[in-house]
Amino acid sequence: MFKLERRSEVSHIASIASPFVALFITLCASAVLFAALGKSPSYGLALFFWEPVKNVAAIAELSLKATPLLLIALGLSVCFRANVWNIGAEGQFVFGAIAAGGVAIHLEETSSRGSVLVVILAGIFGGMAWAAVTALFRDAFRTSEILVSLMLVYVAELVLSYLVHGPWKDPQGYNFPQSVTFVAAARIPTLGDTRANAGAIVAVAFALVAWLFLTRSFAGFQLRVAGLSPAAASYAGFSSRRALWTALLVSGAAAGLAGALEVTGPVGQLTPYIPVGYGFAAIIVAFVGRLHPLGVVLSSILMSMLYIGGELAQSRLGLPKALTGVLQGWLLFALLACDGLTRYRLVLASNYAETAKAS
Repeated sequence: MFKLERRSEVSHIASIASPFVALFITLCASAVLFAALGKSPSYGLALFFWEPVKNVAAIAELSLKATPLLLIALGLSVCFRANVWNIGAEGQFVFGAIAAGGVAIHLEETSSRGSVLVVILAGIFGGMAWAAVTALFRDAFRTSEILVSLMLVYVAELVLSYLVHGPWKDPQGYNFPQSVTFVAAARIPTLGDTRANAGAIVAVAFALVAWLFLTRSFAGFQLRVAGLSPAAASYAGFSSRRALWTALLVSGAAAGLAGALEVTGPVGQLTPYIPVGYGFAAIIVAFVGRLHPLGVVLSSILMSMLYIGGELAQSRLGLPKALTGVLQGWLLFALLACDGLTRYRLVLASNYAETAKAS
């Protein structure tokens, strides 16, 4: 019988190595799964970890997946560092897409190219407004931000469904539930001859801003102190209300920006299929990246590879789409296990009892 005993000191090297060990465990488990399903483990792993980066076109597709994951995960990292548990980033992503789409459908072919900035700003404010509902309920009524933000995801999805089935439905869309296709003035510029767009540059710039905010600003310092020790933050005179509102509004703005870039980029219109789970997958991205902007950049690329690999495994190997979720889950649980073992160690129950008795 084993028990967990807290380590007297957490190894810094072990903390850094933990995500890499978790990735290795995920690779091994994936290889076993492919073999159990009667598929070649080497070919299956190649679909996930080589095909998405094998050429320029593949990397362009990877950037389209990584951009929303990176933006949302950066916002969630700010929240989680402040000990504010925003689980409803998917709803803020959807509402950002709705707000951006609401502006985009009213633009005309003669609109200036600068109009896309107005569309993007609408998405940012849409995400902030949706996150502000959670902040208001937590601040005024002491409700759980976990439950409120999560329930608001379904509200946002229903609002989107109502709009594309009703007032924003394309009258010439053959009765499909979708808005009109956005004009060129409402679309994000592409990069070169690929499908990659300027959203990737915006996401990387946002990562830099997030790093500066968390590590070089007084407001970021207040958030980190509030997350590490609410009592210390209160003693220092830091406002818990300000930390709550700042964290949720920043997270909502990031998710809303991701939603705006998604509909003005690869999608190009509003459809009921805008919510694809980026807001929930970004939670894994944030924790795999250690809530650090640089780590989140790397983990968003990894998670995007899992998304693309899952699609390739579905089309080329005939495997179910749920395989992507399985690998994501393995990665998260492996990371949790590795992190747990950096802070605790396994000891025999008899040895644990003798140590406790001696102390």
